[in-house]
Amino acid sequence: MDLLTLFMLAVGLSMDAFAVSISNGMSYANYRSKQVIMAAVAFGLFQGFMPTFGFVGGRAFADLITAVDHWLALILLGFIGGKMVIESIEELKNPSDEPKETGKQFTMKLLIMQAIATSIDALAVGISLAALNVNILYAAGFITIVTTVVCLFGGLLGKKFGELLSTKATLAGGLILVAIGLKIFIEHMFM
Repeated sequence: MDLLTLFMLAVGLSMDAFAVSISNGMSYANYRSKQVIMAAVAFGLFQGFMPTFGFVGGRAFADLITAVDHWLALILLGFIGGKMVIESIEELKNPSDEPKETGKQFTMKLLIMQAIATSIDALAVGISLAALNVNILYAAGFITIVTTVVCLFGGLLGKKFGELLSTKATLAGGLILVAIGLKIFIEHMFM
């Protein structure tokens, strides 16, 4: 996997965590610089760990899936990205009318739940990376760094701006994942 594709994958995977970082910045009274950094690092570590976990599981079955790796990448990334696109379009069509609660407190328990929830998609990506014989340590480290930087930016941005960006970030992330799935499929089928 070339660096540009890996970068696009990392950015695509980080978009859920980015959207949550923006939301956290807008929603929690105690979401200060320390919490922004703590959340960004947690999101980055979970985004790096989950593909590694998926990769290990995927390697156990590598011989069985080598013949269909491009299909697997297309299906998994298409499904994950498609789900993100559908959810963001629904949110754009039906925005929440609930008032923002500025007194809510950001907690470690909430952070761990958010980090797990936003990184589950990366588990499936790890299976795809195993099928493609990618250097997982390099890929996971790169994904960790990109996600951390993106989430730092998202947390700070959330403190400054409104809810508009969070849904659009999820839409962009979904489109990126679908595009990567198509790129891998086309490369394996036609090149």
